Amino acid sequence: MVFSEELIDFLVGLSANNEREWFNARKDVYETVLREPALEYIRQVGGPLADISPHIRASDRKQGGSLMRIYRDVRFSRDKSPYKTNVGIQFRHESGKDVHAPGYYVHISIEECFIGAGSWMPDRDALLAYRRAVSEHPREWLALKELAEKSEWSIDGHHDMLKRPPRGFSADDPMIDDIKRKHFIVTHRMEIEDVTAPDFVDYTIDRFKESREWMAFLAKAIGLPF
Repeated sequence: MVFSEELIDFLVGLSANNEREWFNARKDVYETVLREPALEYIRQVGGPLADISPHIRASDRKQGGSLMRIYRDVRFSRDKSPYKTNVGIQFRHESGKDVHAPGYYVHISIEECFIGAGSWMPDRDALLAYRRAVSEHPREWLALKELAEKSEWSIDGHHDMLKRPPRGFSADDPMIDDIKRKHFIVTHRMEIEDVTAPDFVDYTIDRFKESREWMAFLAKAIGLPF
């Protein structure tokens, strides 16, 4: 077991007391039940993940690695709560410098737990390349969608669509609904019991394997090896 039920207790408490005084008084608990287990999870995932793709990085660095910061950037937000109330772990393509690059993502919170694969909020050039790939390779794209659905992945859970066809694409394109996507990501929902189960590392690796072809399609679209 990597994550314990104590992690859930900590997240429940943080959600109810999202303030610096409460967090600072429990900094050792944060380290013991969240940060260190998350870094150990990343270390255990690293080897099997490299077998899926040698180009996806699992970094157990405490700063700037796969474990995302718990501190929120509140500069441009009305919500000034200082902390995120979830665990976010990202495994990015070696070419990427931030969460928007193609990769895998593990999200753990008391509200929802899921695994993501793909590209969230890609930059303009990458987004155009994904849309072109969908338009030019419709059979491959539809096969990927069918495979995702059979494996209980959703391509609609975290989507954001344009209202009109993007510039350069016809409204008559058979794939126009998917071309309108702003994100190209699939998600697999988990239960909190999956996270605290002894086989959570194997569970997530199996999910990464299921979405390998999806990731390979996106990487190829922007000229990256996978």
